[in-house]
Amino acid sequence: MDVLRPPLIRIGGRVYRKNLIQEQPFPHEEEEDFCAGPGECADEPCDAFVVEETERGFQSRLEVPSPLYKYIIGKKGETKKRLETETRTSISIPKPGVEGEIVITGQQRSGVVSARTRLEVLLDSFRRRQPFTHFLSLPLNQPAIQQNFLHFKEEVLHKCSKDHGVSSSLFQNPAKLHLTIGTLVLLNEQEIQRACDLLQQCKEDFVDQITGGQPLTVVVAGVEYMNDDPAMTDVLYAKVHMKDGSDRLQMLADQLVERFVASGLMLKEWDRVKLHATVMNTLFRKDPTEERTNTMPGKSSFKERESFNGQNILKLFENFHFGEVQLDSVRLSQRFSSDASGYYATSGQL
Repeated sequence: MDVLRPPLIRIGGRVYRKNLIQEQPFPHEEEEDFCAGPGECADEPCDAFVVEETERGFQSRLEVPSPLYKYIIGKKGETKKRLETETRTSISIPKPGVEGEIVITGQQRSGVVSARTRLEVLLDSFRRRQPFTHFLSLPLNQPAIQQNFLHFKEEVLHKCSKDHGVSSSLFQNPAKLHLTIGTLVLLNEQEIQRACDLLQQCKEDFVDQITGGQPLTVVVAGVEYMNDDPAMTDVLYAKVHMKDGSDRLQMLADQLVERFVASGLMLKEWDRVKLHATVMNTLFRKDPTEERTNTMPGKSSFKERESFNGQNILKLFENFHFGEVQLDSVRLSQRFSSDASGYYATSGQL
Protein backbone atom coordinates (compact mmCIF):
# COMPACT_ATOMS: atom_id res chain seq x y z
CA MET A 1 0.00 0.00 0.00
CA ASP A 2 1.20 3.50 -0.84
CA VAL A 3 1.13 5.42 2.45
CA LEU A 4 0.65 8.66 0.51
CA ARG A 5 -2.64 7.39 -0.94
CA PRO A 6 -4.48 5.51 1.82
CA PRO A 7 -8.04 4.24 1.29
CA LEU A 8 -10.78 6.77 1.94
CA ILE A 9 -13.98 6.43 3.97
CA ARG A 10 -16.93 8.74 3.38
CA ILE A 11 -19.08 9.38 6.47
CA GLY A 12 -21.81 11.98 6.65
CA GLY A 13 -20.50 13.92 3.66
CA ARG A 14 -16.95 14.04 5.05
CA VAL A 15 -13.94 12.13 3.72
CA TYR A 16 -11.56 10.42 6.15
CA ARG A 17 -8.27 8.67 5.47
CA LYS A 18 -8.03 5.09 6.71
CA ASN A 19 -4.53 4.29 7.95
CA LEU A 20 -4.01 0.56 7.60
CA ILE A 21 -1.94 -1.46 10.06
CA GLN A 22 1.14 -3.07 8.55
CA GLU A 23 0.86 -6.81 9.10
CA GLN A 24 3.87 -9.09 9.38
CA PRO A 25 3.82 -11.70 6.56
CA PHE A 26 4.55 -15.31 7.42
CA PRO A 27 5.70 -18.16 5.17
CA HIS A 28 3.10 -20.82 4.28
CA GLU A 29 0.38 -18.43 5.38
CA GLU A 30 -2.28 -20.52 3.74
CA GLU A 31 -1.41 -23.41 6.03
CA GLU A 32 -1.35 -21.61 9.36
CA ASP A 33 -3.19 -23.17 12.24
CA PHE A 34 -5.74 -20.77 13.67
CA CYS A 35 -6.99 -23.22 16.31
CA ALA A 36 -7.14 -21.93 19.84
CA GLY A 37 -5.54 -23.91 22.61
CA PRO A 38 -7.54 -26.36 24.72
CA GLY A 39 -8.13 -23.78 27.44
CA GLU A 40 -9.48 -21.25 24.95
CA CYS A 41 -12.34 -23.34 23.62
CA ALA A 42 -15.67 -23.10 25.32
CA ASP A 43 -17.46 -26.42 24.95
CA GLU A 44 -20.88 -24.85 25.07
CA PRO A 45 -23.91 -26.13 23.19
CA CYS A 46 -24.44 -24.22 19.96
CA ASP A 47 -27.82 -23.72 18.33
CA ALA A 48 -26.29 -22.45 15.09
CA PHE A 49 -25.71 -25.98 13.75
CA VAL A 50 -27.03 -29.51 14.22
CA VAL A 51 -25.25 -32.15 16.31
CA GLU A 52 -26.79 -35.58 15.81
CA GLU A 53 -26.64 -38.42 18.30
CA THR A 54 -25.54 -41.74 16.80
CA GLU A 55 -24.94 -45.28 18.04
CA ARG A 56 -21.27 -44.46 18.58
CA GLY A 57 -21.65 -40.95 19.97
CA PHE A 58 -22.30 -37.68 18.14
CA GLN A 59 -21.66 -36.17 14.73
CA SER A 60 -22.06 -32.88 12.86
CA ARG A 61 -22.00 -32.28 9.09
CA LEU A 62 -20.56 -29.18 7.51
CA GLU A 63 -20.79 -28.17 3.84
CA VAL A 64 -17.44 -26.76 2.72
CA PRO A 65 -16.34 -25.85 -0.84
CA SER A 66 -13.55 -28.15 -1.99
CA PRO A 67 -11.01 -25.28 -2.54
CA LEU A 68 -11.01 -24.79 1.26
CA TYR A 69 -10.21 -28.40 2.21
CA LYS A 70 -6.46 -27.71 2.21
CA TYR A 71 -6.83 -25.14 4.98
CA ILE A 72 -8.49 -27.68 7.25
CA ILE A 73 -5.89 -30.33 6.48
CA GLY A 74 -2.89 -28.00 6.89
CA LYS A 75 0.74 -28.71 6.14
CA LYS A 76 1.31 -32.48 6.21
CA GLY A 77 -2.11 -32.85 7.83
CA GLU A 78 -1.01 -31.04 11.00
CA THR A 79 -4.05 -28.76 11.38
CA LYS A 80 -6.50 -31.63 11.04
CA LYS A 81 -4.53 -33.83 13.44
CA ARG A 82 -4.33 -31.10 16.05
CA LEU A 83 -8.06 -30.41 15.85
CA GLU A 84 -8.84 -34.10 16.23
CA THR A 85 -6.44 -34.53 19.15
CA GLU A 86 -7.51 -31.46 21.11
CA THR A 87 -11.25 -32.07 20.67
CA ARG A 88 -11.09 -35.88 20.76
CA THR A 89 -12.98 -36.15 17.49
CA SER A 90 -12.50 -37.61 14.03
CA ILE A 91 -12.83 -35.34 10.99
CA SER A 92 -13.69 -36.92 7.64
CA ILE A 93 -12.92 -34.77 4.58
CA PRO A 94 -13.86 -35.64 0.95
CA LYS A 95 -11.10 -36.18 -1.60
CA PRO A 96 -9.54 -33.04 -3.15
CA GLY A 97 -11.76 -31.55 -5.84
CA VAL A 98 -14.79 -33.60 -4.78
CA GLU A 99 -17.68 -31.55 -3.39
CA GLY A 100 -19.29 -33.00 -0.30
CA GLU A 101 -19.74 -32.70 3.44
CA ILE A 102 -17.10 -32.69 6.14
CA VAL A 103 -18.26 -35.00 8.94
CA ILE A 104 -17.11 -34.53 12.54
CA THR A 105 -17.66 -37.50 14.87
CA GLY A 106 -16.86 -38.01 18.55
CA GLN A 107 -17.99 -39.75 21.70
CA GLN A 108 -18.67 -36.46 23.51
CA ARG A 109 -21.10 -33.86 22.22
CA SER A 110 -18.95 -31.06 23.64
CA GLY A 111 -15.97 -32.27 21.61
CA VAL A 112 -17.97 -32.26 18.36
CA VAL A 113 -19.30 -28.78 19.13
CA SER A 114 -15.79 -27.52 19.87
CA ALA A 115 -14.35 -29.01 16.66
CA ARG A 116 -17.19 -27.62 14.57
CA THR A 117 -16.86 -24.14 16.06
CA ARG A 118 -13.11 -24.05 15.54
CA LEU A 119 -13.47 -25.31 11.98
CA GLU A 120 -15.90 -22.51 11.16
CA VAL A 121 -13.56 -19.89 12.60
CA LEU A 122 -10.69 -21.32 10.56
CA LEU A 123 -12.75 -21.43 7.36
CA ASP A 124 -14.10 -17.91 7.82
CA SER A 125 -10.57 -16.58 8.23
CA PHE A 126 -9.35 -18.12 4.99
CA ARG A 127 -12.51 -17.36 3.03
CA ARG A 128 -11.96 -13.68 3.74
CA ARG A 129 -8.55 -13.94 2.09
CA GLN A 130 -9.89 -15.35 -1.17
CA PRO A 131 -10.10 -12.94 -4.13
CA PHE A 132 -13.66 -12.25 -5.18
CA THR A 133 -15.01 -14.48 -7.96
CA HIS A 134 -18.33 -12.80 -8.79
CA PHE A 135 -20.02 -9.44 -8.39
CA LEU A 136 -23.49 -7.95 -8.67
CA SER A 137 -23.45 -5.52 -11.58
CA LEU A 138 -25.65 -3.16 -13.55
CA PRO A 139 -24.49 -3.07 -17.20
CA LEU A 140 -23.84 0.36 -18.74
CA ASN A 141 -22.57 -0.96 -22.07
CA GLN A 142 -25.41 0.13 -24.34
CA PRO A 143 -24.16 1.18 -27.81
CA ALA A 144 -24.78 4.91 -27.28
CA ILE A 145 -22.88 4.89 -23.98
CA GLN A 146 -19.99 2.97 -25.53
CA GLN A 147 -19.80 5.43 -28.42
CA ASN A 148 -19.75 8.43 -26.10
CA PHE A 149 -17.17 6.74 -23.89
CA LEU A 150 -14.88 6.20 -26.89
CA HIS A 151 -15.33 9.87 -27.79
CA PHE A 152 -14.40 10.78 -24.20
CA LYS A 153 -11.28 8.61 -24.45
CA GLU A 154 -10.28 10.16 -27.77
CA GLU A 155 -10.71 13.70 -26.45
CA VAL A 156 -8.81 12.99 -23.24
CA LEU A 157 -5.87 11.53 -25.14
CA HIS A 158 -5.94 14.45 -27.58
CA LYS A 159 -6.05 17.19 -24.96
CA CYS A 160 -4.35 15.65 -21.92
CA SER A 161 -1.85 13.08 -23.23
CA LYS A 162 1.07 15.23 -22.09
CA ASP A 163 -0.15 15.21 -18.49
CA HIS A 164 1.83 12.94 -16.21
CA GLY A 165 0.80 9.28 -16.43
CA VAL A 166 -2.05 9.68 -18.91
CA SER A 167 -2.10 6.94 -21.57
CA SER A 168 -4.58 4.81 -23.51
CA SER A 169 -3.93 1.79 -21.25
CA LEU A 170 -5.76 3.47 -18.37
CA PHE A 171 -9.21 3.27 -19.93
CA GLN A 172 -11.95 0.77 -19.23
CA ASN A 173 -13.05 -1.70 -21.90
CA PRO A 174 -16.21 -0.02 -23.29
CA ALA A 175 -18.00 -3.38 -23.59
CA LYS A 176 -17.60 -3.85 -19.83
CA LEU A 177 -18.80 -0.50 -18.55
CA HIS A 178 -20.89 -1.15 -15.45
CA LEU A 179 -21.88 -0.26 -11.91
CA THR A 180 -20.66 -2.65 -9.23
CA ILE A 181 -23.12 -3.19 -6.38
CA GLY A 182 -21.00 -5.63 -4.38
CA THR A 183 -18.47 -8.45 -4.68
CA LEU A 184 -18.79 -12.11 -3.68
CA VAL A 185 -16.55 -15.13 -3.09
CA LEU A 186 -18.42 -18.12 -4.55
CA LEU A 187 -16.26 -21.23 -4.52
CA ASN A 188 -18.50 -23.93 -6.00
CA GLU A 189 -21.67 -24.44 -8.01
CA GLN A 190 -23.78 -24.74 -4.87
CA GLU A 191 -22.75 -21.30 -3.66
CA ILE A 192 -23.35 -19.81 -7.11
CA GLN A 193 -26.84 -21.33 -7.11
CA ARG A 194 -27.50 -19.91 -3.63
CA ALA A 195 -26.60 -16.45 -4.92
CA CYS A 196 -28.85 -16.86 -7.98
CA ASP A 197 -31.76 -18.02 -5.83
CA LEU A 198 -31.29 -15.11 -3.43
CA LEU A 199 -31.25 -12.68 -6.34
CA GLN A 200 -34.62 -13.99 -7.49
CA GLN A 201 -35.96 -13.77 -3.95
CA CYS A 202 -34.89 -10.13 -3.82
CA LYS A 203 -36.93 -9.48 -6.96
CA GLU A 204 -40.04 -10.81 -5.25
CA ASP A 205 -39.37 -9.14 -1.90
CA PHE A 206 -38.45 -5.57 -2.86
CA VAL A 207 -36.93 -5.02 -6.34
CA ASP A 208 -40.25 -4.89 -8.19
CA GLN A 209 -41.67 -2.63 -5.51
CA ILE A 210 -38.78 -0.15 -5.89
CA THR A 211 -38.73 -0.19 -9.69
CA GLY A 212 -42.46 -0.57 -10.25
CA GLY A 213 -41.59 -3.39 -12.62
CA GLN A 214 -40.11 -0.89 -15.07
CA PRO A 215 -36.50 -0.11 -16.14
CA LEU A 216 -34.78 2.68 -14.26
CA THR A 217 -33.68 5.58 -16.45
CA VAL A 218 -30.23 6.70 -15.34
CA VAL A 219 -28.10 9.61 -16.53
CA VAL A 220 -24.34 9.04 -16.77
CA ALA A 221 -22.67 12.44 -16.70
CA GLY A 222 -19.64 14.13 -15.20
CA VAL A 223 -16.40 12.67 -13.88
CA GLU A 224 -14.89 12.49 -10.41
CA TYR A 225 -11.81 10.97 -8.78
CA MET A 226 -11.52 8.52 -5.88
CA ASN A 227 -8.53 9.77 -3.88
CA ASP A 228 -8.03 13.20 -2.33
CA ASP A 229 -5.38 14.59 -4.70
CA PRO A 230 -6.35 15.04 -8.37
CA ALA A 231 -2.69 15.37 -9.29
CA MET A 232 -2.18 11.78 -8.12
CA THR A 233 -5.29 10.03 -9.40
CA ASP A 234 -5.68 6.25 -9.42
CA VAL A 235 -9.36 5.90 -10.31
CA LEU A 236 -11.49 8.28 -12.37
CA TYR A 237 -15.18 7.45 -12.61
CA ALA A 238 -18.34 8.66 -14.29
CA LYS A 239 -21.14 9.80 -12.01
CA VAL A 240 -24.65 8.42 -12.27
CA HIS A 241 -28.04 9.63 -11.07
CA MET A 242 -31.70 8.87 -11.65
CA LYS A 243 -33.21 11.00 -14.41
CA ASP A 244 -36.32 11.65 -12.30
CA GLY A 245 -34.20 12.87 -9.39
CA SER A 246 -35.32 10.05 -7.07
CA ASP A 247 -33.08 7.85 -4.93
CA ARG A 248 -34.57 4.58 -6.22
CA LEU A 249 -31.29 3.36 -7.72
CA GLN A 250 -29.44 3.98 -4.45
CA MET A 251 -32.23 2.31 -2.52
CA LEU A 252 -32.11 -0.73 -4.81
CA ALA A 253 -28.33 -1.10 -4.49
CA ASP A 254 -28.33 -0.66 -0.71
CA GLN A 255 -31.11 -3.19 -0.13
CA LEU A 256 -29.46 -5.77 -2.39
CA VAL A 257 -26.21 -5.47 -0.43
CA GLU A 258 -28.08 -5.63 2.87
CA ARG A 259 -29.82 -8.85 1.85
CA PHE A 260 -26.66 -10.52 0.52
CA VAL A 261 -24.68 -9.53 3.63
CA ALA A 262 -27.41 -10.99 5.85
CA SER A 263 -27.19 -14.27 3.91
CA GLY A 264 -23.42 -14.53 4.51
CA LEU A 265 -22.64 -14.38 0.79
CA MET A 266 -21.19 -10.85 0.90
CA LEU A 267 -19.14 -8.84 3.40
CA LYS A 268 -20.39 -5.42 4.44
CA GLU A 269 -17.89 -2.67 3.64
CA TRP A 270 -19.79 0.61 3.63
CA ASP A 271 -23.04 2.00 4.97
CA ARG A 272 -24.11 2.89 1.43
CA VAL A 273 -23.11 1.63 -2.00
CA LYS A 274 -21.04 4.18 -3.91
CA LEU A 275 -22.68 4.29 -7.33
CA HIS A 276 -20.02 4.97 -9.93
CA ALA A 277 -18.74 3.71 -13.27
CA THR A 278 -14.97 3.42 -13.53
CA VAL A 279 -13.64 4.92 -16.77
CA MET A 280 -9.92 5.12 -15.95
CA ASN A 281 -7.90 3.04 -13.50
CA THR A 282 -4.14 2.81 -12.96
CA LEU A 283 -4.44 -0.94 -12.30
CA PHE A 284 -5.17 -1.36 -16.01
CA ARG A 285 -1.80 0.18 -16.91
CA LYS A 286 0.33 -2.58 -15.38
CA ASP A 287 -1.50 -5.54 -16.84
CA PRO A 288 -3.80 -5.30 -19.88
CA THR A 289 -5.52 -8.50 -18.75
CA GLU A 290 -6.24 -7.13 -15.26
CA GLU A 291 -9.88 -7.45 -14.35
CA ARG A 292 -11.58 -4.15 -15.06
CA THR A 293 -14.27 -4.22 -12.44
CA ASN A 294 -14.91 -1.08 -10.45
CA THR A 295 -12.29 -0.58 -7.75
CA MET A 296 -14.13 0.38 -4.58
CA PRO A 297 -12.49 2.83 -2.17
CA GLY A 298 -10.74 1.09 0.67
CA LYS A 299 -9.78 -1.92 -1.46
CA SER A 300 -6.02 -1.80 -1.49
CA SER A 301 -4.04 -3.63 -4.14
CA PHE A 302 -0.67 -5.29 -3.75
CA LYS A 303 0.19 -4.29 -7.32
CA GLU A 304 2.37 -1.22 -7.65
CA ARG A 305 0.38 1.66 -9.09
CA GLU A 306 1.59 4.64 -11.08
CA SER A 307 -0.82 7.53 -10.60
CA PHE A 308 -1.76 10.03 -13.28
CA ASN A 309 -2.43 13.76 -13.11
CA GLY A 310 -6.16 14.12 -13.56
CA GLN A 311 -6.45 17.86 -12.94
CA ASN A 312 -6.92 18.88 -16.57
CA ILE A 313 -9.28 15.97 -17.26
CA LEU A 314 -11.46 17.04 -14.35
CA LYS A 315 -11.54 20.65 -15.56
CA LEU A 316 -12.17 19.90 -19.23
CA PHE A 317 -14.62 17.02 -18.79
CA GLU A 318 -16.29 17.93 -15.51
CA ASN A 319 -19.74 17.79 -17.11
CA PHE A 320 -19.10 15.34 -19.95
CA HIS A 321 -22.37 13.65 -20.92
CA PHE A 322 -22.01 9.91 -21.53
CA GLY A 323 -25.74 9.46 -22.09
CA GLU A 324 -28.86 7.90 -20.62
CA VAL A 325 -29.27 4.22 -19.78
CA GLN A 326 -32.31 2.04 -19.22
CA LEU A 327 -31.32 -0.27 -16.36
CA ASP A 328 -33.47 -3.37 -16.69
CA SER A 329 -31.39 -6.11 -15.05
CA VAL A 330 -29.11 -6.87 -12.13
CA ARG A 331 -26.55 -9.52 -13.00
CA LEU A 332 -24.44 -11.96 -11.05
CA SER A 333 -21.32 -11.47 -13.14
CA GLN A 334 -18.31 -13.74 -13.24
CA ARG A 335 -14.89 -12.19 -12.80
CA PHE A 336 -12.26 -12.71 -15.52
CA SER A 337 -14.83 -13.66 -18.14
CA SER A 338 -16.58 -12.41 -21.29
CA ASP A 339 -19.76 -13.33 -23.10
CA ALA A 340 -20.56 -12.95 -26.80
CA SER A 341 -21.23 -9.23 -26.37
CA GLY A 342 -17.93 -8.61 -24.62
CA TYR A 343 -19.58 -8.07 -21.24
CA TYR A 344 -18.90 -10.33 -18.26
CA ALA A 345 -20.35 -13.84 -18.38
CA THR A 346 -23.56 -14.00 -16.35
CA SER A 347 -24.24 -16.71 -13.76
CA GLY A 348 -27.69 -15.34 -13.00
CA GLN A 349 -29.80 -12.19 -13.30
CA LEU A 350 -33.13 -10.56 -12.53
